[in-house]
Amino acid sequence: MAAGRHAPGAGPRPDPGTDTHTHTHTGTGTGIGTTARPAADRRRLLLHGRRWSAVLALAVAGSTTATLLLPAALAGAVDRALSGHGAAAAAPLLAVLALLAGAECAGQYAGPRATADATAHLRAAMVRRVVAAGAHPAHRLPAGDLVARLTGSAPEAALAAPAVVWSAAQLLMAVGAVAALALLAVPLALAFLVSAPAAHFLVRGHLRRTARLGEGYQRAQAAVAAGLVDALSGARSIAASGTADREIERVLRPVPELSRHGRALWESQRRVAWATALLAPATQLAVLATAGAELTAGRLTVGGLLAALGYTGIGLSGFGTAQSLLDLSRARAGAARVRDVLEAPVPAAGTRPLPDGDGRLDLRGIVVRRSGAAVLDGLALTVPGGAWVAVVGVSGSGTSLLAALAGGLLTPDEGEVLLDGVPLREIRPEALRTAVAHGFPDPVLPGRTVEDAIGLGPVPVSGGVVRRAAEAAQADAFVRRLPAGYGTAVPLVPLSGGERQRLGLARAFARQARLLVLDDATSSLDTATETAVLRAVADGRAGHTRLTVTRRASTAARADAVAWLHEGRIRALAPHRELWPDPAYRRLFGGPADTDAAP
Repeated sequence: MAAGRHAPGAGPRPDPGTDTHTHTHTGTGTGIGTTARPAADRRRLLLHGRRWSAVLALAVAGSTTATLLLPAALAGAVDRALSGHGAAAAAPLLAVLALLAGAECAGQYAGPRATADATAHLRAAMVRRVVAAGAHPAHRLPAGDLVARLTGSAPEAALAAPAVVWSAAQLLMAVGAVAALALLAVPLALAFLVSAPAAHFLVRGHLRRTARLGEGYQRAQAAVAAGLVDALSGARSIAASGTADREIERVLRPVPELSRHGRALWESQRRVAWATALLAPATQLAVLATAGAELTAGRLTVGGLLAALGYTGIGLSGFGTAQSLLDLSRARAGAARVRDVLEAPVPAAGTRPLPDGDGRLDLRGIVVRRSGAAVLDGLALTVPGGAWVAVVGVSGSGTSLLAALAGGLLTPDEGEVLLDGVPLREIRPEALRTAVAHGFPDPVLPGRTVEDAIGLGPVPVSGGVVRRAAEAAQADAFVRRLPAGYGTAVPLVPLSGGERQRLGLARAFARQARLLVLDDATSSLDTATETAVLRAVADGRAGHTRLTVTRRASTAARADAVAWLHEGRIRALAPHRELWPDPAYRRLFGGPADTDAAP
């Protein structure tokens, strides 16, 4: 075994300017890659849910057409009725009303459906991206922030396509209304256009304010969610330490900012509503006065007067209605936060097969950074095939990161991890997952039954293998006491922490992998059970390489050697009995610093 910092030029190093973490792929189904043009990315992201958005667009097109035809149809009906042709006056009007009603009904269904479909698509894409990034991605957002983006930002981003459709419809209605006024009488269109520039700049300014405030509101909302999730995950520690009041203050610290942005959003909405409320009557009076003059001069009929008033209202709704633009602003803010998740770097899948080997593990020049600081800094470690190495270190020293690196769950920022001479990042995923088995302190147990949970893996295992693995992990006895034994549904099993760990260990043992990585996977077991499990690790896994992160001296004592992790590097690599005389080493396990007696 070998450990230590690489000398310059020793072992493979990344090429200058190459970030080994940024090998990415874009095949997640999101349609967005990490190297695509930002503007194109934004447009694609905002237009998910295309099928129902197309239905909405057709419905809105029909509704817009009917809306623009309605004043003309009403004017024709009035003029025909006044001229004594009342029998045929209502037919065109009724046809337009029927088209309007049908299109409105279709639009009312298609709009929410497009939003719902786009929300589901974005959430699925975000979940796939997060899972594809691995268990310990270098740039993972806090859990609460991710939850806020999934539950809040994705629905906001999904408003985009309907908002684009409605914004385009309103613009078309405004242009169509002005054109119709010009066809009735050019002075009517000129009277209307007096107010158009003011409406345009008013709405444009409102849109910019809303986009800026919306992004700030969502950031503050995510900060509250992140703090709350962190507090809930550490609720027992908070209660035990008596720091509940300080945690509440910490979680609620972003609330004033949230309130400020929320109030500013409502204030912006109030101002634009107030301004447009004044603008509308002024425009209507100008058009009405002009229409009255045209009617008096005989250049406009009574029906034309009604049509002019109708087109004025349509034009004002196009220029003055800011709701769709508000939705578009919210969608842009949400899309920016969704895009951060979808563009997170994902390691490219390897393509090389894994040759036969005894599980030799090499970590060369490993650097892993968190928040700009190197947690692992130039770490080097070699574990010969078939050896058992325990990894120890103080809390926060990066022992779990080292375990994740060894099993290919984390790609280092610098350096290389090799299994039997092949870099992990180059190995086909199914081959890597077959070759490496993991045990965790709090394992998740997916699957329909207990047997499914233990047999989980890329290659199916038989029921006999599952039972032998459970026996080795000391889980067989309590599983047989369950109502349906190994066929018991996992959600119906009330498991203690130790029982959950034993099932996780059984799943790792069932794989018969050449490398077994246990990350504090026996921490909840009592001494007798742990002794039996470690005996299985020592005897039943003979010929397989084992890497065990532990906080217990008894576990470290059973391993062939102990890798002592300190300040991002391997401080020592030696058998436990040789390290025990060091007081600093004994303090890792809470042992006395003034005794030389090894356990």
